[in-house]
Amino acid sequence: MKGKIAIDRELCKGCKYCVLSCPKGVITMDCEFNASGYFPAAVHDGEKCTGCALCAQMCPEIAITVWRDEDSKDEPLASPSRS
Repeated sequence: MKGKIAIDRELCKGCKYCVLSCPKGVITMDCEFNASGYFPAAVHDGEKCTGCALCAQMCPEIAITVWRDEDSKDEPLASPSRS
């Protein structure tokens, strides 16, 4: 199964929870600050992504959206939502 993730670098506060939770090592920390002065997470090796969504589940800022190739719709598996 293939997956794809997108990280909103402006929402990310650099906690590294996604980096630690990714079983495939797809996410690393960027070396450039975002507008808030944090080093945000970045997709490093996206072709290894399985779409497990552990990164999105761990993200306290809801900055990660995940899709799986097996999904029949274009709707993300996990996406930011603020209530």
